[in-house]
Amino acid sequence: MTPSTADRPDMLIQEFEQLARTAPETVTLEFIKGKLEVKPVPDGDHGEIFIWLQDQCMQHRPDLRVYPDQGLKVESYRKGRARPDGALAPHRHFRGRGEWSDPEGVLMAVEITSYDADTDRHDKRDGYAEAGIPVYLLVDRDDRSVTVYSDPQGGKYRSIENRPYGAAVKLPEPVGLTLETEELQSLVD
Repeated sequence: MTPSTADRPDMLIQEFEQLARTAPETVTLEFIKGKLEVKPVPDGDHGEIFIWLQDQCMQHRPDLRVYPDQGLKVESYRKGRARPDGALAPHRHFRGRGEWSDPEGVLMAVEITSYDADTDRHDKRDGYAEAGIPVYLLVDRDDRSVTVYSDPQGGKYRSIENRPYGAAVKLPEPVGLTLETEELQSLVD
């Protein structure tokens, strides 16, 4: 069997979207770099980290919202489909849009790692860069760090800053805020 790639995908986008609509509630499906990805439902710690981020963003940027699990068309020519844990965008940005939205206007994609998945660290990051999302925030529970990727050019983020839990993390423009991460130290075993 030939391995799937973006040039030889597992299935067509239309087939993926139909499959995603009928998937059980216990998983989330994504289509990244031509491959079907199955993402487990988040655990409680994951949810606490999401709420921490949502609170930080609302406190510093009340004009923006962190939308959970918003489907985005990513990668070159919008061939991929991803559901970031959070998509930071202006208030009511996704109103009237379908299940899979164009990423234009999304200021930041957020992923909070699960203990059994690696797509958050590589494939999705590259898909967000290809889609031109200005900032990608990775909260990595394995190494207890927060990584900020920014300045997407040529399908890659050119600027990368990694900080341990407890450090202040500056999110560059167009987000333009600083996250205080001390609370993350108590949210992860």
